[in-house]
Amino acid sequence: MTSIAGSRSALAWAVNISVVALVVLWLIPTIGLLVSSFRDRDQISVSAWWNAPFPVEQNYAVKADLGTATQTDAGFVLSGNVFGEGTGTVTQFGGRRAAPTAFDVGTVGDLPRDRQLQVNADGSFEFTFPELPRRDPSIYFAAASPPSFSLVNYDMILNSNGMAQAFINTLTVTIPATIIPILIAAFAAYALAWMDFAGRGFLIAVIVGLLVVPLQLALVPLLQLHNQVGIGQSFLGIWMAHTGFGLPLAIYLLRNYMVGLPRDIIESAKVDGATDFQVFTKIVLPLSFPALASFAIFQFLWTWNDLLVAKVFLPSNSESWVMTVKIADDLLGSRGGDWGILAAAAFVSIAVPLLVFFTMQRYLVRGLLAGSVK
Repeated sequence: MTSIAGSRSALAWAVNISVVALVVLWLIPTIGLLVSSFRDRDQISVSAWWNAPFPVEQNYAVKADLGTATQTDAGFVLSGNVFGEGTGTVTQFGGRRAAPTAFDVGTVGDLPRDRQLQVNADGSFEFTFPELPRRDPSIYFAAASPPSFSLVNYDMILNSNGMAQAFINTLTVTIPATIIPILIAAFAAYALAWMDFAGRGFLIAVIVGLLVVPLQLALVPLLQLHNQVGIGQSFLGIWMAHTGFGLPLAIYLLRNYMVGLPRDIIESAKVDGATDFQVFTKIVLPLSFPALASFAIFQFLWTWNDLLVAKVFLPSNSESWVMTVKIADDLLGSRGGDWGILAAAAFVSIAVPLLVFFTMQRYLVRGLLAGSVK
């Protein structure tokens, strides 16, 4: 009886389960990134984020002090504790960097040059030498470290030199690069939706075709053009670049929305003597706010998180860095292997986009679906 009005479809449970599964799949990497942002680099490198609440076994190396050596019939003996004045539990030990966990705790390990090493679970050790070495020998061991969570990664990012300037630069790039294409696209979309002129269909086809052009193809030619007209690597240059890359989607989205507006309202306004500019500013533009908000969300997220365009169209000096460039080039360096800083930087950088998204998200679906159903 699934065809009766008001009855629940047999596929409803399958749809609900699928939606929940997709949400969980999207949340898992985010949760992992959040957990990793509070861990230190050493623990991240030896255990996965889902093992963060449990002790982590790590390898350590300490120097045995030759000043504590005593001479016996068996040779020279060094004794002490690998934890110093601290405490811990040793699980395995070794006397070479290549084999830091070669022996079990409590056993006597035979090392090259007739040396012997014994390390107990509490960290106490005895290092025996036939002859006293010329420098302090190393002891390698594995110990279980308790889980460690801190705000060190966030403190390093937020208090790093130049981060405040990078935040201001990001706003300086993002806000104009979001507003300018909206202003231009709104006028163009109205013309393509409600004004008759030669070549309108061709222009619409060109705009749709530009949606599939990769921006990487235009980076170098566009930068050369900017250098020729004198806006080179500057904030004006990156505003124009983001405007050019965002206009096809903006015009396409707004035009589809404006075409779906009631024709009677616009025709009535023109009968009353309103010009196209008055119709656009007083009728079409206020009614198109959901579509404007939808594109604003996309454009703001794109420009805020952009790294490639910023590195191409902004000066390379640190005074012009945006947050993505600051994090990538300064905090992470050329290797980018400090995953704790990278995870914390991701959450710091998405704070403002999340605020914008949740403020305007109620318009997102309305704006995207507008014009798709007549």
